[in-house]
Amino acid sequence: MSNAAQAYARTSTTTAAPREIEAQALLKAARQLQEVQTNWNGPDKAMQNALLFNRRLWSIFMSAAQANDNPQPLEVRQNITNIGVFVMKQTVEMQINPDPAKLKSLIDINCNLAAGLAGRA
Repeated sequence: MSNAAQAYARTSTTTAAPREIEAQALLKAARQLQEVQTNWNGPDKAMQNALLFNRRLWSIFMSAAQANDNPQPLEVRQNITNIGVFVMKQTVEMQINPDPAKLKSLIDINCNLAAGLAGRA
């Protein structure tokens, strides 16, 4: 990658709105989960990696929602936390009892939230 391309990449990531960054992260997680579901090979490394990425992402969202300095209304923060708890439960269920159909709810949640964050909902 050229120096100009690297500089552009750094600038574009630092100037993107937080909502857009969150939407892109949710879509990345959804794509990884969708790929696992579409190319189901049982509980393999791809499934573990996709679940781990999604779990880490939701851990960040839940931590931010619970932070005292979060400017969002309490109801929004509680909703984020509740969705996050559901995501964590689904993730554990998927690890204990792997089934590609169980990925649908995680994919749908991420896609719907990403659309909302990007103003497409």
